[in-house]
Amino acid sequence: MRALRFDRTGSLDYLRLVDVPIPAPLESELLVKVEAAGVNPSDAKNVLGRMHETTTPRIPGRDFAGTVVQGSEEWIGRKVFGTGGNLGYARDGSHADFVVVPREAVVPMPPTLSFAQAAAVGLPYLTAFAAVIHGARLLAGETILILGTRGAVGSAAARLAHRVNARVIGAVRTTKDLSLESTLPVDSWIDLESTDLATGCRAVTSGKGADVVLNTVGGPMFEPCLAALARRGRQIEISSGGMPRVGFNITDFYHNESRLIGVDSLKRGFAEAAQILRDLAPAFENGDLPLPAVKASPLESGPEVYRQIDAGMIRQKVVLVP
Repeated sequence: MRALRFDRTGSLDYLRLVDVPIPAPLESELLVKVEAAGVNPSDAKNVLGRMHETTTPRIPGRDFAGTVVQGSEEWIGRKVFGTGGNLGYARDGSHADFVVVPREAVVPMPPTLSFAQAAAVGLPYLTAFAAVIHGARLLAGETILILGTRGAVGSAAARLAHRVNARVIGAVRTTKDLSLESTLPVDSWIDLESTDLATGCRAVTSGKGADVVLNTVGGPMFEPCLAALARRGRQIEISSGGMPRVGFNITDFYHNESRLIGVDSLKRGFAEAAQILRDLAPAFENGDLPLPAVKASPLESGPEVYRQIDAGMIRQKVVLVP
């Protein structure tokens, strides 16, 4: 079969399209013919050596949608999708013609979704759910400020927060970006070109600040996010953003009784990830959670797609189609 694979980390040049044997599933596993596989920024970081869990040689790719072709009889021929676990890091992932996954990793695909759509929602919604629902335990009536609102995780988080009847505040770099975000359920926007994050947040919350701040950007926005928190607010960190060490005023932190919570999607095993997608599947199907715009690219274009995503050149969600 064809697969993207890297034999060592440190450069995207190490990612190549190769021919490898079709993997054989164990008794507890399924062989899935991949029809579409989402590409995430963490996939590029994986090849670049920023994921400590990775072993090589490795086929990357965390999200998949396809048809079961081998394994338990009750699954043969079924359309499935999934994400999570150590897929693409310590076991071969989905950027290939076929992928082997544990039975507990697969979720029946909602019939109204295309393979490309199903492959696009996995990791963004897994991460957003783990951050907003499990990590922050966001409640109805609370206010959440989301950094990186326009990204895959940020937009998923905004929709999940809206579903629990929380107030959503987003942030954009310039007012020009606001015209692009009319479909997101954001109640107030902060234009970072004209104001700083904390001032903007307090201006739209009558001075209170946000009960929850989700920082998808990472280290550079760590301290501004803390300054935007309401008393006893919770800050959720899901990325370092290339700045693993940060500083902040610990006096302000404890006087505000702030709470800091880290969320790592890699710690969500296959069963937990599948349960999240299973719970969200009806909302994907009936439109309560709108599906992202998807750009489909052939598997052989994978190395170039990785480069473009790492360089921030692609705004749409990209899926690879074998």
